[in-house]
Amino acid sequence: MAVSVSELNPAEFTGRLDQLIAVYAAAMRPPAGLLAGRRSIMASHAVHPGFRALAVTDDETGEVVGFGYGFHGAAGQWWHDTVSRALTASRGDAAAATWLDDSFEVAELHVAPDYQGHGVGAGVLLRLTSGRPERTALLSTRDADTPARRLYRGTGFTDLLTQFHFFPGGEPPYAVMGAVLPLWTRPPEPRS
Repeated sequence: MAVSVSELNPAEFTGRLDQLIAVYAAAMRPPAGLLAGRRSIMASHAVHPGFRALAVTDDETGEVVGFGYGFHGAAGQWWHDTVSRALTASRGDAAAATWLDDSFEVAELHVAPDYQGHGVGAGVLLRLTSGRPERTALLSTRDADTPARRLYRGTGFTDLLTQFHFFPGGEPPYAVMGAVLPLWTRPPEPRS
């Protein structure tokens, strides 16, 4: 299974949103009614400062089979502000500032099911965060022992918030995770 990874500028990203949303839908299996809202959110992210997006294409079929993107996190962005309030409440102002004041938000990272488990997601994550000027990277993922969570832990992310709900009620709990950049390309050596 040969794939290629290419960087998308904001115009290319928004021009390919239908393909990216199809990967998101295959990977996450959200209710169909949520896809229009996800598309709108993703389009609005393309104008954030420091935006970077990658698309993974199957070399044989030309089909988009994965993607990831992120941007510089800043006050006034919904996710950043929501996490900042929760982190301040649970760990204090200094911890929130340490993690959020100079951060890269990994907003989305998804791989089509047939391509999962082959290092595609890890490759996208490492390339997406490589060379970033920010001090930290943050993301949220389901608060469960999933392959995605293991991938994040294996590249240096640690739990900052667990059992976290972005909205009261319905959705499953999330973990907000953070890592100091650069990410690990392999686990760190044990200390003697």
